[in-house]
Amino acid sequence: MKLIVGLGNPGKQYEFTRHNIGFLALDYLSEQLQSPINQAKFKGLLGEGKYKNERVLLLKPMTYMNLSGESIREVMDFYKIEIQDVLVIYDDLDLPNGSLKLRYKGGSGGHNGIKSIIHHLKTEEFKRIRMGIGRPEHGDIVSYVLGRFNKVEEGPLQVAIEKASKAAEAFIEEPDFTKVMNIYNQ
Repeated sequence: MKLIVGLGNPGKQYEFTRHNIGFLALDYLSEQLQSPINQAKFKGLLGEGKYKNERVLLLKPMTYMNLSGESIREVMDFYKIEIQDVLVIYDDLDLPNGSLKLRYKGGSGGHNGIKSIIHHLKTEEFKRIRMGIGRPEHGDIVSYVLGRFNKVEEGPLQVAIEKASKAAEAFIEEPDFTKVMNIYNQ
């Protein structure tokens, strides 16, 4: 069984914001796998499905970003999911808009959702898809991250979402995450 988590904040005011790119990618993956994310459980929204005979759980924590680890920990404990079977998709200011970077461990990079996950899972060793949102040239970082994508960003955003979905599918079927990284890290 695999657990794929998209990070974001619940509520209409956060839909389609840069900080919710993990939710957007997970929604797209949910469509591809035909596994709706529609069960309110474990402080989140959960979807269940199969991909090439592998059971897959899709999770959108509804705890707000800073407490994402609580929801993930509950799902892992209930389903007895091992850390090597978890993948987290989230936004990254340090990558250009539309780019992806896959990693199998690392620090939080200042991302509060990742800090929460590291705290609740008690490890930095979990697989990730970092989706680039770029940094603002000037202005407040919080306003930028919680702001909506502009027209120029929408094309690269859609390409990145589709690529993240394909990388998540590869994670499900390929036991060696290094091979997945070699394909999707460019």
